[in-house]
Amino acid sequence: MKEITLGTTIKIYESVDELSPNDRKLLLEAKNAVTKSYAPYSNFKVSASVLLHNDKILSGGNQENASFPLCLCAEMVVMSTVASKYPNAKILTMAITVQSKNKDIDMPISPCGACRQTLLEYENRQGQAMRILLQGDKGPIYELESVKSLLPLSFDGSVL
Repeated sequence: MKEITLGTTIKIYESVDELSPNDRKLLLEAKNAVTKSYAPYSNFKVSASVLLHNDKILSGGNQENASFPLCLCAEMVVMSTVASKYPNAKILTMAITVQSKNKDIDMPISPCGACRQTLLEYENRQGQAMRILLQGDKGPIYELESVKSLLPLSFDGSVL
């Protein structure tokens, strides 16, 4: 028998004051983008912003639908915006945050499985890591150096 150990390193910042100015700006843009969310059913608003290699910042919010399988996650919305406006852009960092009418979210929330897979595909396609910053409505900020940290046993086109 063999054994494989998988691990993820997460840097934890207790305050936005510990972040670099660029990361602070990106996270603030994500927090402001929560107004772009449409979440009348769950009241759970997710927003995401990205910093591109050309210094552009784009953002988006989740879009719910009464037919839940038709909902769009914030990560998917902003990725579609990047692909439409800047098809050859490399994403350096993505910041994701949440807000809920039902309760305070004081811990980072990570992307769903579908978003993890989509982010990994984009990271592989651009040929460089995409940093991820995660924060709840308040509380600590998690920094991951790559999408692969969210999906260590990933599936990609290399096996097809």
